[in-house]
Amino acid sequence: MTIIMLAETGGIPASAAMVYTVLCSLSLASHAKTSLTDPGAIPQSAVPPEEVRKAMGRDNTLSMCSQCQTFKPLLSHHCRICNRCVSRMDHHCPWMNNCVGAANLKHFCLFLAYTWICTAYALTLLGWNYFFCSNAECEFTLVLTQLVRVMTVLGSGAFLFTSSMIMNVTYGLLTGIGTIDRMKKKATDTMLDSEEEPIPLKDVFGIAGYHTWPFPVDPVFEDFDRVIGYSTPQRLLREQMKEDSGMSVAGSRNIGSDFNSDVNTPSYAQV
Repeated sequence: MTIIMLAETGGIPASAAMVYTVLCSLSLASHAKTSLTDPGAIPQSAVPPEEVRKAMGRDNTLSMCSQCQTFKPLLSHHCRICNRCVSRMDHHCPWMNNCVGAANLKHFCLFLAYTWICTAYALTLLGWNYFFCSNAECEFTLVLTQLVRVMTVLGSGAFLFTSSMIMNVTYGLLTGIGTIDRMKKKATDTMLDSEEEPIPLKDVFGIAGYHTWPFPVDPVFEDFDRVIGYSTPQRLLREQMKEDSGMSVAGSRNIGSDFNSDVNTPSYAQV
C-alpha cells in the first residue's frame, strides 16, 4: 500500500510499483507453498531405497527413529513440534509453521530470495523519493510519512534477517550440512570430520527446466527416492515390475533377431 501511494503521488514511477507488486506476490506465494507443502515427512511404510539396501548388505542394521518407530534416512531428523521425522530436515521454521526439508526447500529458498529483493527494492525506492523529490506533488503526506517510517523499519529488519538466512541456506547447500546437523557438530566440535557432500541444485529445484526455478511450483526430481532418502514397498514393487518388463521386452527382441537371422541366412545344404 505504501508503494502504491508513492506511485499515486508521483514519487516513484508506476512501472516501479508494478514490479514491486509482482515481487511481493511471488514472495507471498513462496511463503504459502513453504507452509502448506509436505516437507518430506517419512511415513510408517518407509523402507531404504534399493541402492541403499544393496550398499548396506545383510550385516548392517537400519537406523530407526525412537519416537516414530520408522526407518530414519541419512540427514533426517525428528521434529518435536510436528511430531514426525522429516527427510533432510534443515530446521523447523516458526515463521512458516512448518519444517524445512527436502520437499519444500525450493519454496523456502524462493521466499528468502524474493523477500530480500523486495526489501532492497523498497528501501531503494524510498531513498530515491526522499533524495530526489523536487516538487510538492511527490512530498509525503501525514499518513504516507508514518507508513514510510514503519516500512523503513520493517524493511531494514527483514533485509538483515533474510540476508543472514540466505547465507545460512547457501552454506548448507555448499557443504551438505543442514542447520540442525551444523549445531550438533559445533556442540561436539566435529565440524572438521564432516563427510557430507554438497547438495546439487537439481535436488532442490528439480529437472523440469530452468524456467520453473523462479516460480513456487513443486520440483520434479530425477530420482525421487534418492533425493527424499527413502522408498515405499509400493514404489519398489513398481520399479521391479518396470525392470522385469524391460528385461522381457529386451529378451523378446533378442529372440526375434535370432529367429530372423536363422530365417534369412541360407544353410549349407541350400547352397
